[in-house]
Amino acid sequence: MSNELLSFIERDSVIHRLNGATKLICFILLSSAAMLSYDTRVLLFIVFVSVIIFILSKVKIREIGFILGFILFFLILNNIAIYLFAPQHGTLIYGASHQIIEGIGRYSLTWEQLFYQLNITLKYIAVIPPALLFIVTTHPSEFAASLNRIGISYRLSYSVSIALRYIPDIQRDYKTIAKSQQARGIDMSRNEKLGKRIKNASSILLPLILSSLDRIETISNVMELRGFGKRKKRTWYSYRKFARRDMIAISMSLIIFGMMIVFMFLNNGRFYNPFS
Repeated sequence: MSNELLSFIERDSVIHRLNGATKLICFILLSSAAMLSYDTRVLLFIVFVSVIIFILSKVKIREIGFILGFILFFLILNNIAIYLFAPQHGTLIYGASHQIIEGIGRYSLTWEQLFYQLNITLKYIAVIPPALLFIVTTHPSEFAASLNRIGISYRLSYSVSIALRYIPDIQRDYKTIAKSQQARGIDMSRNEKLGKRIKNASSILLPLILSSLDRIETISNVMELRGFGKRKKRTWYSYRKFARRDMIAISMSLIIFGMMIVFMFLNNGRFYNPFS
């Protein structure tokens, strides 16, 4: 198991055994369905599917707990910002106003606004599990090979692989530099005030950028010496063929996406209006 954030977590699960391209296609379909629809019924179903996928992946919540907490913070912040800047947006969308609490000026709390912001929250909850699982259950090399298999240039596929591999490398460099700076007396613990900690943390950025540039140059030289990009095709060490489970996963994602389109026609738009 990796201790790095947003890096591959090895497990023996049906999600891990899916082809990398399959997971990408399913993620795009599920996230597109969740982003395009404001139908609460569709969003709740996608949330249910996302939770099932998360359980099947055997990835523990504590392994991605920091990222989930970070996203939850911005979800709450986003809901607060929506109400502050558009407290009556829900009433405009649903064409009704059922007041819960009378406020000052336009800041009156209505069921329509709460319902609208509930749908926004469901969108986040529906998309987050597939997005995180796509990253932590897909090995970069296998994913690059899958992308190349479905027709994407192997140069671009390999660039994606390097980018995914680079995430844990940056984290390791950050921790190493942070420990070195702390050994020199730069305190970033809770003993210092928040402003001082942020200022001290900024001293890590320059060494981190320089080490990253050095690594980029090293990788570029190695790839050039090995003749990368000179031929139209290449072979892949990590490649997984499309299996029956991949077809089932893609078919289920297409069904969910199709369900979203059907409900859009039934609702005469993207919004489900229980107030009409």
